[in-house]
Amino acid sequence: MALLEIKNLHAYYGKSHVLHGVDMHVGEGEIVSLLGRNGVGRSTTVKSTMGQVNVEGSIKFKGEEISGLKAFEIAHKGLGYVPENRDVFPTLSVEQNLILGEKKGKGTKKSRWSIDDMYSMFPRLKERQHTPAGVLSGGEQQMLTLCRTLMGDPDLIMIDEPTEGLAPKIVELVAEYLKKLKDRGISVLLVEQKLAIALEISQRVYVMGHGSIVFEGTPDDLRANANIRKEWLEV
Repeated sequence: MALLEIKNLHAYYGKSHVLHGVDMHVGEGEIVSLLGRNGVGRSTTVKSTMGQVNVEGSIKFKGEEISGLKAFEIAHKGLGYVPENRDVFPTLSVEQNLILGEKKGKGTKKSRWSIDDMYSMFPRLKERQHTPAGVLSGGEQQMLTLCRTLMGDPDLIMIDEPTEGLAPKIVELVAEYLKKLKDRGISVLLVEQKLAIALEISQRVYVMGHGSIVFEGTPDDLRANANIRKEWLEV
């Protein structure tokens, strides 16, 4: 069964029609990448799924319609979102940021993840645990944002351009992190420009152009389709 199912999704910023009937799905324990050039609607797709954009169409999560719900209600159902702008709380320490990510509420099940898990995944965060998040490097802030979202124990995590502007070594760390999520049965929808990473870690890929899905297939399918790569991905 699809964990996330998007059907005939249209999205608007004011009078501007950005998404034109997007259809896609993410299965349980699956890493799916959403590829395409800047400005084609990839970020709008994940923001729409998270309740941040006016939409028409259907967005189902675990079989339940979530379009029209507020972002915090969607998050509470187990959908995590890591935005492109690395939203840390700058004056709070690394550890305080992680604690804020914990899911709280009546009857909340024990999380699959602990702060110690985050520190073992990214030892650099443990070294910086008492440091204000605002003075971390871009790579460290990205690690912290990824980990804080995980502390909410999502079943699916949508990650927008996690490797943008990062050094190659940190990019490798992020790729390892994504593989660890899959190992724990967490689904990932990855918005990514770096084709090599997406093809290495994904089970399926979608390519977007002009607000629509123009290709769906496995990484091998995309490697074999030079026309799609040339028309929709290569600069």
